[in-house]
Amino acid sequence: MRFFVVDAFTDRAFAGNSAGVVLLDEPADPTWMQAVATEMKHAETAFVVTTQTGPKSLRWFTPAVEVALCGHATVAVTHVLGGEQTYTTKSGELRAKADGGWVELDFPSDPPTPTDDDLSEILPGVELEYVGRGVENLFAVVSDAETVKNLEPDLAKLKTTWTGRLLVTAKGDDYVSRFFAPGVGIDEDPVTGSAHCILSPYWSEKLRKTELTGHQISARGGIVRTRQDGDRVHLAGQAVTIVSGELHV
Repeated sequence: MRFFVVDAFTDRAFAGNSAGVVLLDEPADPTWMQAVATEMKHAETAFVVTTQTGPKSLRWFTPAVEVALCGHATVAVTHVLGGEQTYTTKSGELRAKADGGWVELDFPSDPPTPTDDDLSEILPGVELEYVGRGVENLFAVVSDAETVKNLEPDLAKLKTTWTGRLLVTAKGDDYVSRFFAPGVGIDEDPVTGSAHCILSPYWSEKLRKTELTGHQISARGGIVRTRQDGDRVHLAGQAVTIVSGELHV
């Protein structure tokens, strides 16, 4: 089986978010896929069945669990395969296109709903302007980019909440964000495509424009361009192949 490591949402090596990509000839056992993802230790490892006519089966695993949607690993898969692709996933049918050094994804929009979740113990001393939920993530807005940059959340307490995932954002040139997900085995995700399915509708409404550039200001950092289109979000990012080889087991 062909195996790749790709840095997604970046135009340079060793930045953005790394993903494993495994090209399969036929669907694989989920227990085996989880074992591979645990061995590889990337935030997500993607498994795609390349021999299928029509949409290709695509699944994503963190080192701990399978997830329903992953943007950066989908960028990585499409970067490897090239051209226009359609995938069948746990989040429905997804379309992606590699063109001119960029990969564009067509994902479902996930506008946040206001909630009364108490995040004071997870983000002690941080004043929150808005708290909400997407389909799987807690969502919080703070006053400025510097606050986002300096966050030190209590990950042990976050892990015990709902899905154990928290997206924090503030206005920037357009907007900045960081994403913490100890509930799925990732203390901080460097760049999170699926999180921009929440960020895009929220900031598009606030800033009154449909095309935005999001900066995820983790240590590795990354750029995600978004375009809000009704109940869909078009995400665009660049990618760099770091490793290619064969998976023998």
